[in-house]
Amino acid sequence: MATRIAMKHKDSGMLSDGFYGFSWTSLFFGFFPALFRGDIVTSVVIFFVHIMVGMVIPIFGSVIVLVAWAFMYNKLYTKKLMEKGYAFAGSDSENISAESYFGIDKKMI
Repeated sequence: MATRIAMKHKDSGMLSDGFYGFSWTSLFFGFFPALFRGDIVTSVVIFFVHIMVGMVIPIFGSVIVLVAWAFMYNKLYTKKLMEKGYAFAGSDSENISAESYFGIDKKMI
């Protein structure tokens, strides 16, 4: 189950939602969650990976891609937000949980 974490851009103050954990929406809808979040490049890439693996391994290839993608996408999306300058802006316990998941050590920052 995905966990939502509020994120705030350090310069502009814009708010966004980051996610971590298993993505059920990516499992069932493939590249569409990335598309709806405005992550166009990632959406196109996973679409073509899905097609290519589905052609190489006809029946199970698509299932394998969907399951792997569901485990990876939320973390990938949130890391991209962090690279753009977003930081965790939830409660202290939510921030600690997210930092632990992403391996961020506040003592090092």
